[in-house]
Amino acid sequence: MCLLIKRFLTFAGVFSSATFTIVNKCDQTVWPGVLSNPGVIPLQPTGFTLQKGQSKVVHARRPWGGRFWGRTHCYEDSGGKFTCGTGDCGSGKLECAGASATPPATLAKFTLGGTDFFDVSLVGGYNLPVLVAPIGGSGDNCTSTGCTVDLNNRCPSALKVVNSDGEAVACKSACVAFGRQEDCCRGAYGTRETCKPSSYSQVFKTACPRASSYAYDDQTTTFTCTGADYQITFCPTSTTR
Repeated sequence: MCLLIKRFLTFAGVFSSATFTIVNKCDQTVWPGVLSNPGVIPLQPTGFTLQKGQSKVVHARRPWGGRFWGRTHCYEDSGGKFTCGTGDCGSGKLECAGASATPPATLAKFTLGGTDFFDVSLVGGYNLPVLVAPIGGSGDNCTSTGCTVDLNNRCPSALKVVNSDGEAVACKSACVAFGRQEDCCRGAYGTRETCKPSSYSQVFKTACPRASSYAYDDQTTTFTCTGADYQITFCPTSTTR
């Protein structure tokens, strides 16, 4: 009987729903993007606007997997094309419609099921502070994670992205900046044993130890919950220009 109950609860957990509450605490407008993994029902909308202080709830039905990120410095030109200075998904529209963020961008990544897995990734670089906080749920590793500091101003010059005014708006990863196999964990460096952190990824790791800093930095940066909802906050503890 206990085994049957356990199986029922697992089955029910897989097919339950979850809510994502996306909050903008930055001093600027953020345009969140959403990408669902192949083979799952896509979340809607796939892109929207959050003014300073605004929030939006997005509903997901387990099983689901995908990512959220924030786009910044966005505008629509006279021809109606929508473009962002960081995190642009290349759709030319407010909604990303199945396209992912152009790095560098801070990613909040989820796989929802009987047990949810989530992490905040800087593997492709950084553009905004992000905190992921489970609401409810249970598990030994069911806790908040993210990168809550402003890395743009402390970004190494070789990785820094600046706008036309000279303002630092994003920080590339070494893989994005240089494309070397050792930085991207490809080719001869395509295994956990051969791909090691670089001096550049260590800058990310020192500032944000709970976020993934390179491709195989996942053993201590992946968190798990059962039956949780999630809040994703941009600029949770400090504001950005």
